[in-house]
Amino acid sequence: MSKIGNTGRTRDVRDVGDGPSTVTVTAPLNARSLALSVLLGTHPPELPVRALVALADLFGIAPGTMRTALSRMVSTGELVGDGGRYELGPSLLARQTAQDAGRRAPEAAWDRQWHSVIVAADQRHVTERRRFRTGMANHRFGELRPDIWMRPSNLPTPPVEAGWIVTTGSLSGVPADELAARLWDLPAIAADARRLTGRLDDLRRSVDWSTVGSIPAIFVESASVVRFLRSEPLLPVELTPAGWPVDRLRQTYDEAETAFQALLQGFLRRADRG
Repeated sequence: MSKIGNTGRTRDVRDVGDGPSTVTVTAPLNARSLALSVLLGTHPPELPVRALVALADLFGIAPGTMRTALSRMVSTGELVGDGGRYELGPSLLARQTAQDAGRRAPEAAWDRQWHSVIVAADQRHVTERRRFRTGMANHRFGELRPDIWMRPSNLPTPPVEAGWIVTTGSLSGVPADELAARLWDLPAIAADARRLTGRLDDLRRSVDWSTVGSIPAIFVESASVVRFLRSEPLLPVELTPAGWPVDRLRQTYDEAETAFQALLQGFLRRADRG
């Protein structure tokens, strides 16, 4: 099941097996995660290597370390580049789309239907299993049990692939709100949204958002919010608890991100000019 909990400053969203998926602790921002984060937040997702190296320097990451990380990401297909400029590879463009969607509250009306995606194959390679889980998460599905994913139909299903059984229909046998609670830990999501909003508010009061030296602190908090919003389930209003704090987080983040992107993109442009 998809569950967001305990979002932290240097954490990534990862599925952890049966039961709701949760935000789990990983290593602090390294060269790879820094490059991915900045490219995922850039439109179009392309930056010159000089800008990426300069950004890494702000985080105390050596130029050679960043260049090595970029080369490795090209070899794995995460990035496309020739040593002068790098852009997100095809496998990560869907992640950027999902990330952008998380910044907007769902607008489509809900017809009370539910989508279900079931994997029909008995055996799959671990790479395929991971790709499937990533695709389900990007489309805001929750895992009911291994290889059975569901969500309300206010969002579309992912493109159907061979070996999938995809259905959309009315729910019976369990109330919709109870199913939503099985798929997502809504109290934990709400608590994380309040905590992230508070951290952003504190940062806006305590940090000078016009100086380059503030970029690392703001960047890390912004990345935490982005990861959260990329996984928040975008439920219809009928299944969203009253006073849902994610709405305020989105508003707070949008206001902060406007100022931060002006600072960050200005720095990256100057770094590219040398």
